[in-house]
Amino acid sequence: MNRGRDRMNKGLKRLLIIVFITAAAVFLTVFLLAKQKKIFINKWFVDEDSSTIGADVSSYQADIDMDKLKEQGIRFVYIKATEGSSSQDPRFAENWENAENAGLLSGAYHFFSYDSPGKTQAENFIRTVGTDLEGRLLPVVDVEYYGDKEQNPPEKADVVRELQVYLERIEKEYGVKAVIYTRPDIYRKYLKGEFDDHKKWISSLYTPLSWNYQDDWYIWQYLNRGQLEGYTGGEKYIDLNVLNKDKDLEDLVIDRK
Repeated sequence: MNRGRDRMNKGLKRLLIIVFITAAAVFLTVFLLAKQKKIFINKWFVDEDSSTIGADVSSYQADIDMDKLKEQGIRFVYIKATEGSSSQDPRFAENWENAENAGLLSGAYHFFSYDSPGKTQAENFIRTVGTDLEGRLLPVVDVEYYGDKEQNPPEKADVVRELQVYLERIEKEYGVKAVIYTRPDIYRKYLKGEFDDHKKWISSLYTPLSWNYQDDWYIWQYLNRGQLEGYTGGEKYIDLNVLNKDKDLEDLVIDRK
């Protein structure tokens, strides 16, 4: 009888070892594929039915039906307005108006350039968006790499100086602090400890945000391969974002009354 129990225990141990090795192999495979940007696992970690989901759009999505996005559960949308000191998104004005007409909470974002002064970039944004943002979402500045900047990153002191100038000009104009959009690696390299009083919108597209970012955040961009109805003539994908479950969307709305 003892021999039978020993055989059962050995068999159970072998089974547990096999299960553990298999689970570890599966996890490692999924992790590596996610890191190599071959699969998108973030949708497994976001309950889109119960979360506050938003989108960010630009001329890449061409004709956008804001009513249709709202019907599919999109609660807020950020619209590209400007880039650098002289570029404007050609679809901004119509997207801005259509979002308001659809009753969809909307905000404007600026793509920050490392190659022009923060002051003239802020002026470009203000000219394009206008001076009245009452009822809109807080303005956003998008700080990320472009071109060869990841291989040849700008100096931290230069980035911090010009970004500070940009943010101060935006705050002076609108009376609010802009949200900073960035990636975890750029945040650690340039922003951590420098702009702690600005709300953060963090992009982590291939792994859950908690795996590579531990500081406070308001919005997580979790997918750049979202597919919805309501935009035609351009990019077939749309960026999707989720509001931190511990935050309130109303905290992002400008109300200066």
